[in-house]
Amino acid sequence: MIPYLHIFGFSIPTFGLMIWAGTMLAAWMMDRNFRRQNLKDDAITIVAITLVAGIVGAKLWHVLDTPSEFHNMGWRVLWDTGGFAWFGGMTFGITALLLQGRFSKIGALRMLDLAAPSAAIGYGVGRIGCLLSGDGCYGIPTSLPWGMSFPNGIEPVYVHVHPTPLYEFLTAMLIAGWLWWRGSKKYGTGEIVGHYLLLAGTARFLVEFLRRNPHVLWGLSNAQLASLGSVVLGILLIVYARTRKPINLESAA
Repeated sequence: MIPYLHIFGFSIPTFGLMIWAGTMLAAWMMDRNFRRQNLKDDAITIVAITLVAGIVGAKLWHVLDTPSEFHNMGWRVLWDTGGFAWFGGMTFGITALLLQGRFSKIGALRMLDLAAPSAAIGYGVGRIGCLLSGDGCYGIPTSLPWGMSFPNGIEPVYVHVHPTPLYEFLTAMLIAGWLWWRGSKKYGTGEIVGHYLLLAGTARFLVEFLRRNPHVLWGLSNAQLASLGSVVLGILLIVYARTRKPINLESAA
């Protein structure tokens, strides 16, 4: 656990460093996806705009979800290095992609298909930043041999807990790999992002049982309720995509 790297008198937050690394990997994968579908648009710019939108959304959703922090910290909570909500980031990020897909003539839903593997890998690498910084995203106490403590974290914990960011990283890499493979086959517009929402929502729903988030309704956390919405939307998109003419790499343009 290394919240900050101290280099030449500068303190570099590892969370921000991993967000940068995740963005670079996501941009590279997006660019490769554009190339294999013969698209000439600037994938790097698309990813950069989506990242900014996602960060803003994640912060705003966290503030709305935990008003006590705003009460204690005031407006500075908006630029605090901790506190980012997955659902807010996903919502704002998807909105940014839809708008860019519409304006670029690629198509809003097709843009989401192209971005789905990048979203998965970017999210996974970002979770390593949570693990390194010890920002409180870890889980409940455990006696399992891979349990970890975070005594020097941004939010210290002195007992062994589930390293849930690590679980999410591994799951996200599997999802990214599967989406990349699925994107090389024929699919209807909206199917790839449908699978992403289904798989990512299911993964987040399950990992929440090991995290420390408070339960708000039916014994579920806010993130689990949002995950259920993600799963339902993903299923609807997959069903819708099956009615569309399949896209394949030979005919894509």
